[in-house]
Amino acid sequence: MLALTLDTSTSDSSVGLVFWPPGGTGWRTLGEERVPGNVHVEQLAPMLERRLREARERHGQAGAVQAVVVGLGPGPYTGLRIGIATAAAYGDAAGLPVHGVCGLDAVAHDVSRAAPDEQDLLVVADAKRREVFWARYLGARRIGPLGVCPPAELPELLDGCVPQLAAGATRLLDGTALQDVPRSPVAAPSPCGLAAAIAQELLSGAAPGPLAPLYLRAPDAKPPAAPAVARNLTA
Repeated sequence: MLALTLDTSTSDSSVGLVFWPPGGTGWRTLGEERVPGNVHVEQLAPMLERRLREARERHGQAGAVQAVVVGLGPGPYTGLRIGIATAAAYGDAAGLPVHGVCGLDAVAHDVSRAAPDEQDLLVVADAKRREVFWARYLGARRIGPLGVCPPAELPELLDGCVPQLAAGATRLLDGTALQDVPRSPVAAPSPCGLAAAIAQELLSGAAPGPLAPLYLRAPDAKPPAAPAVARNLTA
């Protein structure tokens, strides 16, 4: 099975191609392009076209994509909208199913692939505003809800349980009570991690769920207030 992956849950734009060979036991990356710097609008569509062209040139008919996987966040409001809209538009045009996946789950699967032992894992991502998105895992299995908070509040929210390993934007743990937790080098969702997080759904051909972005908080932009209605002061 060949799947196209897109992720804009961080400041990077990532597009990849992953393959599950017949009789295989895991995903393989055929190609990935990652561009930093919040340039989702300018770069995402051209990146997608380059990966698809590469698949056709290198693999011919075997390079036909069968599904699209897109990161649903948590992440910045604008970035997620661009990634999800691009994936949905391509899937609709090509007649392909589009599957959404939590980016923190994808990171946990990447960590689990590198270290198969089930560890108590904390995955964090930069939420801006001096906050982090976070979730806890046992191996690749999420064991609690997604959250967002200042990094210094994480120890209390973890009920005093110090994780065995941290992954994602771990630099944000510096200066907190969790700064000495061992850190994985996995910093962002990879194409294989995105696909692995919903492998059963992809390989079984199950219908995808709705593409609901994981914002975890209200957007910065607010609708303008309704204009005040002038009173008639005449008698």
